[in-house]
Amino acid sequence: MRKIVVAVAAFLLSAVSAQAQQPQGQQPPGGRLGTGLPVPRYVSLKTDRVNLREGPSKDHRTAWVFQRAGLPVEIIAEYETWRRIRDSEGTEGWVLHSLLSGRRTALVMPWAKTGEPPISLLERPEDKSGVVAQMQPGVITNVKACDGKWCRVMITMDNARDLDGYVQQERLWGVYPNEQIE
Repeated sequence: MRKIVVAVAAFLLSAVSAQAQQPQGQQPPGGRLGTGLPVPRYVSLKTDRVNLREGPSKDHRTAWVFQRAGLPVEIIAEYETWRRIRDSEGTEGWVLHSLLSGRRTALVMPWAKTGEPPISLLERPEDKSGVVAQMQPGVITNVKACDGKWCRVMITMDNARDLDGYVQQERLWGVYPNEQIE
């Protein structure tokens, strides 16, 4: 019995020691630290002004300022109340968790080159479906659902009219390949 207690105590001590040695902002095995939610994951910016910092505190220098509420970003690490994020261009830095929203949004083909044709927002998840609208690369969409191939998205227009339709999942940044969202 004493051997079992010593073995359990040694195991627990090694687990606590490994977590204490975890470098600041690094993920432990399994990719979780902070919320316990999966890392990486997509979220969106909650406000029109979000400071991207070089490290996980307000003492770190602001490297960039995002000015687009609803912009999708990918959380790639967590440290206490700070989230290390990456945008569609690959820029990385730390933001306070309260500046992020769990609302799923996506950018329409932000990698497209100037002059490429617009992307069709379709009535149904079929290539030959009727076209609801043409979307330029970089348009932010609200992701309603994805089945792994198609996503149902909504775009809020300036005139407060919403456009609702489908786009091929591979044309969006802000959802993972084959990800299913209900």
